[in-house]
Amino acid sequence: MRLFCFPHSGGSVGEYVRWADLIPDIEVWGVQLPGRGSRAEEAPFTRIRELVDALVAAVDFGTRFAFFGHSLGALVAFETAQRLKELGRAMPDALFLSAAPAPQLPPRAIPSSHLDEAGLLTALEPTYGELIQELREDAELRELLLPGLRADLSLVESYPYEARAPLPCAMTVTGGAQDDLTREELEAWRVHTTGPFELHLLPGGHFYLREQKAALLRILGETLLRSRSPTVSTKDLKP
Repeated sequence: MRLFCFPHSGGSVGEYVRWADLIPDIEVWGVQLPGRGSRAEEAPFTRIRELVDALVAAVDFGTRFAFFGHSLGALVAFETAQRLKELGRAMPDALFLSAAPAPQLPPRAIPSSHLDEAGLLTALEPTYGELIQELREDAELRELLLPGLRADLSLVESYPYEARAPLPCAMTVTGGAQDDLTREELEAWRVHTTGPFELHLLPGGHFYLREQKAALLRILGETLLRSRSPTVSTKDLKP
């Protein structure tokens, strides 16, 4: 079983590949997008559909796999699963969607990708906290990170939600109990699956997954274990 992890806006896959030693028998793969990390020199995508089309054309996910996405990553993971379904390709056994409102809801953030450097940092400060102060103090770090952050914001701001049939895979939605996302915004993901649906709120804010890594990975591991276990119908059992 492979677990493909989609980072948040401005995030690095390094945060997730460290999970590999903590989830037994699961291969953890990080989805490194252009314009970030080791691909910082490549032009980033600013439209989700173009990004997803390029991703599914380039990646063989295998036959048994799952997606985890945090914040922006949840939206990209969801759209990637939808595109795989449209193409008739293998679908993820499970979707783990973290700290993101359901896509059919009205946008909750004021567009900020167009702001100048100072305005952008101010707009991002409530979410990114200490990182913003580091960026203000380090011009080289700003030059490295801000283009990718702007592109990620554009991905969300330009996202055109399209109503489609629900996915057949299991869906687990997680979030921080002290995040400004409401339980109702997370619960609204339920309409996007015909499979099992679970919602878990863990202590913490938007980046609860750093403080609650053990609890989150326990949820992921238990769900993946269930998805790998064959279902046996009682009518097939012999006395």
